[in-house]
Amino acid sequence: MQRKIPIHGALRAGAIVLAALAWIAASRASAADPNALWHVVHDLCVTDIKVSGSPAPCSKVDLAHGYAVLKDIRGDTQLLLIPTDRVTGIEDPQLLAAGSPNYWQDAWDALPLFAQRTGKPTGREDVGLAINSFYGRTQNQLHIHIDCVRPGVQRILAANQARIGTRWSDFDVPLTGHHYRVRRLEGADFGARDPFKLLADADPAARADMGKQTLVAIGETFADGRPGFILLVDHASLAPLDKAAGEELLDHSCAILGPHP
Repeated sequence: MQRKIPIHGALRAGAIVLAALAWIAASRASAADPNALWHVVHDLCVTDIKVSGSPAPCSKVDLAHGYAVLKDIRGDTQLLLIPTDRVTGIEDPQLLAAGSPNYWQDAWDALPLFAQRTGKPTGREDVGLAINSFYGRTQNQLHIHIDCVRPGVQRILAANQARIGTRWSDFDVPLTGHHYRVRRLEGADFGARDPFKLLADADPAARADMGKQTLVAIGETFADGRPGFILLVDHASLAPLDKAAGEELLDHSCAILGPHP
């Protein structure tokens, strides 16, 4: 005998499916061309550096290390770190392969270019790096956002430093309305420590579906004076509605540094 599904249950299931489809569609529709960044870097910046020695329209092209730095169209200061190889995003398995480039270190190395844009002294605590999840992005070429940290986010993290250890743990204070997991990473640079791998190695569920993850690294000076980073991770979910766009922790108006010159 065929089992009947209650009408209200079927309607609820259908609504969830429709919500999921609408969510994904909305996440993707805001970009007319999801390959625009790839075309800019591959067709223009890389070609120009090879032909003329100029990285234009990028700010920098490093062919030896396989990345470019491009000024984003939003804000006066925001930069994007973009591989010159085809890497779709946080879900790309190349990122977890042995010997893969550490794009986070490359992004941190772009801070002198960022400081040129701010026109002001910029402390490590003022800067954040972020990559959005598959659902929170509009471009299908990996790009790490480089910009100022939201002042409120900076204050919350500074006030809760002592509660952030060297292993991933839940952070019970919401940041821009979402709950993140956090850990500290000590040292002035990332070096060989790659946040993609630090997350995947510690969390099998995240490794199994990296496309749902968003990662953020915010510069920090800890209470003992040692430099480091606070890493934050969130994952996309329908309940509550969360596209996992860690870029939300950054401020493209760079208010933390005051008025732009």
